[in-house]
Amino acid sequence: MNDKLNEVLADLEAEGAQLQSWVAPLPAVLWSTPTPAEGWTIAHQIAHLTWTDETSVKAATDDEAFAETIKGAMANPTGFVDEAANELAALDPAELLARWQSSRESLVKALRDVPEGIKIPWYGPPMSPTSMATARLMETWAHAHDIAEALGIESPRTERAKHVAYLGVRTRDFAHHMRGETPPTEEFRVELAGPSGDVWAWGPEDAAQRVTGDGYEFALLATRRLHPHDAAVEAVGLEAEHWLTIVQAFAGMPGADPARRIDQRRIDPGKASS
Repeated sequence: MNDKLNEVLADLEAEGAQLQSWVAPLPAVLWSTPTPAEGWTIAHQIAHLTWTDETSVKAATDDEAFAETIKGAMANPTGFVDEAANELAALDPAELLARWQSSRESLVKALRDVPEGIKIPWYGPPMSPTSMATARLMETWAHAHDIAEALGIESPRTERAKHVAYLGVRTRDFAHHMRGETPPTEEFRVELAGPSGDVWAWGPEDAAQRVTGDGYEFALLATRRLHPHDAAVEAVGLEAEHWLTIVQAFAGMPGADPARRIDQRRIDPGKASS
């Protein structure tokens, strides 16, 4: 197994363990606490992560079983994510928590066991084990942020956000396509400061279109958990400025635009980020 996959899997495990430490002590009644995703409670958030992890295991280990999930998604393309979340959220919290923990462990093992050079089928293009692990980390990170907000917990600013920022950069063209837009033809320079002071940089140093600023807050932008006007992130160039308003690191529709921090209304920050 390559070093990059090792690194991402370790961070995925750490992100899951952190979130579990927040929800495991909760009394059952608090699992019904609303989160910033419209209509989703804490139970729905953990249910969604459980379903996506279990589906990822199927994709990595059982082509037939995964093909059945594709059929289900095609039968209900706009509602299958909510449907799965509603079903699992109805479980007893202790049972749901145990199932989520088991799915996380199974996923790490499944990704480690994928033969070198093999890509894993998914709802979009097939992914390498490292890409799949990065996508799962991004989603765990994003939904953990929702749960932290619901519980009044301040999410730690860890270097794990770099994986999320990286996906945001990699999916630049996808974000435009999801809006029916033609992506820019030139590369952008993205240069961000990580929580520990490290520089996260992608793209040519001499690019005219540039994005700089706080790496953690760019990750929040990329998961549509933060309004661009509230982020310590700046753009140079009209195309880069526009990209910051549509950036999304996850597959699927972007959902409603995040509310400004002064606006306390509930929002839908792209809960179907799978």
